[in-house]
Amino acid sequence: MSDRSAVADLVGGVGAGLVGVVHAAGAGDNGLVGSMDVARLDRVLGAKADGAWYLHELTRERDLAFFVMFSSAGGSVLAAGQANYAAANVFLDGLAVHRRAEGLPATSLAYGLWDVATGLTETIDDDVRLMAARGLPALAPADALRLFDAGLRSKLPALVPIAVDVPTLKAKPGALHPLLRDMVPTGAGPVVRNRTRSADPAALVARLAGLGAEDRERALLDLVRGHAAAVLGHSGAEAVPAERGFLDIGFDSLTALELRNRLGEVTGCRLAPTLIFDYPSAAELAAHLRRTLFGEDAPADDLSAATADELFDILDGEV
Repeated sequence: MSDRSAVADLVGGVGAGLVGVVHAAGAGDNGLVGSMDVARLDRVLGAKADGAWYLHELTRERDLAFFVMFSSAGGSVLAAGQANYAAANVFLDGLAVHRRAEGLPATSLAYGLWDVATGLTETIDDDVRLMAARGLPALAPADALRLFDAGLRSKLPALVPIAVDVPTLKAKPGALHPLLRDMVPTGAGPVVRNRTRSADPAALVARLAGLGAEDRERALLDLVRGHAAAVLGHSGAEAVPAERGFLDIGFDSLTALELRNRLGEVTGCRLAPTLIFDYPSAAELAAHLRRTLFGEDAPADDLSAATADELFDILDGEV
């Protein structure tokens, strides 16, 4: 699909029997924006975006009954560590609108994950689990096909057929994607719009501040290992070695962002999307959180012989 001449041969080979197009080609190569290069962009946009454009150009003079493109909710509510894939899918949505403006048939279906092992999905078990935990479970194939029919009947150029688990969304309003917030009403009152935290960062920091240096380091390491284990689907922190690299134990771009979001919420810190790449083990990440929360390493003040006035001066300086 990324080879225009091959697509031309395909369309020409069907000839007058061509009554419609369903473009479902795609390739995956997950990564953050900063990790993208020409090859990674071309690999993903080629099959999906280039292929769709070639089909558009080569069939625009045909009297087609339908022109359907399998887009992905990765361009709206599912994207996390899918920079190139998200861009490719949003292109399809835009192309559908463009074709409709030209009076041509077009339907772009930005599907959520399907509950079936094929090409792009057979290696993303963690992604399926994480999406379900976020309130966006995989679609049963029968439901996905019913939504396909509904999309064609709607006559709208771009739709997002996804499964939404509203009770799960309600359970974690602080982590909701902005596009999903209106789906979670709270009783008879207004929809949830303000970000709330299920964790209490201030209480965590206060507890850590009351610990000695070694205990504080250990507590932060336990925190990182516990959340890392939860993201990967393990039952306990012992599954995450302190010194072993995150990438070596199964993290990818999607799970990296999930861990960053979890730690950001529980600590109240603004953490970079590249967090686990900058601090690639639990021990290094725990040390980074300690520096972020409590500043650079410094010898503790010996207050045992301080006068009352000196103590007040020290406290004033920390306010």
